[in-house]
Amino acid sequence: AVMGHVDHGKTTLLDAIRGAQVAKGEAGGITQHISAYQIVHNKRAITFLDTPGHEAFAAIREHGAHLTDIAVVVVAADDGIKPQTLEAIRFARKANARIIVAINKIDKEGANTDRVKQQLSENNLLVEEWGGDTVTVEVSAKTKQGVDNLLDMILLVSDVEDFRAEVDGTAVGLVIEAHVEQGRGPIANALIEEGTLKAGQFVVAGTTYAKVRTLQSTDGKPLKEAGPSTPVVITGFKSLPEFGDEFSVVTDEKLARQQTERAAIQKKTSGTGDMTSSELIRIINRNNKVSEFNIIIRADVQGSLTSVIDSLKALDTDEVAVRIVSSGVGNLTDNDIHTASTANAIIYGFNVTAPTSVKRLASRDKVSMRLYNVIYELIDDVKNELSSRLAPEVVEKDMGRLVVRAVFKTTKSEIICGGEVTKGKLVVPALARVTRDDTVLAEVEITNLKRGPQDVKEVQEGEMCGLSFHTDARLEIQEGDRIELFTRETISRTLA
Repeated sequence: AVMGHVDHGKTTLLDAIRGAQVAKGEAGGITQHISAYQIVHNKRAITFLDTPGHEAFAAIREHGAHLTDIAVVVVAADDGIKPQTLEAIRFARKANARIIVAINKIDKEGANTDRVKQQLSENNLLVEEWGGDTVTVEVSAKTKQGVDNLLDMILLVSDVEDFRAEVDGTAVGLVIEAHVEQGRGPIANALIEEGTLKAGQFVVAGTTYAKVRTLQSTDGKPLKEAGPSTPVVITGFKSLPEFGDEFSVVTDEKLARQQTERAAIQKKTSGTGDMTSSELIRIINRNNKVSEFNIIIRADVQGSLTSVIDSLKALDTDEVAVRIVSSGVGNLTDNDIHTASTANAIIYGFNVTAPTSVKRLASRDKVSMRLYNVIYELIDDVKNELSSRLAPEVVEKDMGRLVVRAVFKTTKSEIICGGEVTKGKLVVPALARVTRDDTVLAEVEITNLKRGPQDVKEVQEGEMCGLSFHTDARLEIQEGDRIELFTRETISRTLA
């Protein structure tokens, strides 16, 4: 698996290995799907997984680490180790994968390979030339310098570790991606881990199964069979398998149906236990303390859908939370519009489209559809929506204080008094608290200031003045009471 921080050159490096141009075709220039393909080097096949670097795709990256024998961690020589680099190293260690570090962009201005090696050693990855066992290879994905050396090292580490798999017997493996294709139905991209998969066999993956209608390589070539470490495209599933589902071959359809029914029951009964802390907080605070934002999510493939949902759940606080009304893979449908209208939800689409008929229905029912091709733009939109639901922060600012020396007039709704400004300055209009000793008698609104016979807008500390204020309270003001003026404003808040 090729892993590392966003924009450190993972996909460009794979392009150099594969001789393809994928990165330019990705929205925003970042990899947003996990993809797998095989190349042949020195007459030996190597299977590569390209994993997204953006933080929103943590689920996919962890998935990639568990599928792999060797993790190639790409670090840009001019940028050094970054948060997702450390995360990739952590995932690789958790999955017991051997780590090779590809120090990329060595031809770029500011490249400093020694600094990268120093940072690696600070994170318990001591490079071979400094007496450790971490293999590092200096490369330039742009010029292809060092690429052959990297492939040689991958094969060498594989030989030293003696990675092997059973070729004979029924196939088992993992679903690395799944989507629906018009005319072909549910399609799974899978990686075979053990055994050999053949066209026509029955395959069970989680709560669904397939009679393998077609078996293809990831570049679309038909296959009769595929052995360990081969990435394949499988058609024939009854419904969409889940991203990360293990698959295995069974003898016949009856057994396949029994296993999927059993898995569905198990999922239903265990589903209530898989509650995140944010969901628990939301249930505890259901009595209107949490403002919920209803959304519907559609994504092009299962892996992206998982990543979007995980990223949005991470935004939840004890004040605002995302409530996913429904989610699914594939383009928007009329049913999404009906559901959104009923639930007062906004529809978010990632790498999907809305047919003209769906757009017309959304316009008629006044349903908001927001379609994105770059995940962090979608997340930012939801973050803004949640921020708008946060209660504003109330900020009070002290202005000045007057000590009452005389009371001139008292009516049911107005009091006029005079005194000395002992602190700050008085400005109208303003709010004020009338206090006696340490007790607040009332909160009032100052409407007028007078210095002598003249109306003024402000009075400075040390000056005498008169003031009038409105009050609804039955207030008997006395000499010696304090009137403390302040302003109060609300400030919009944003999610951290």
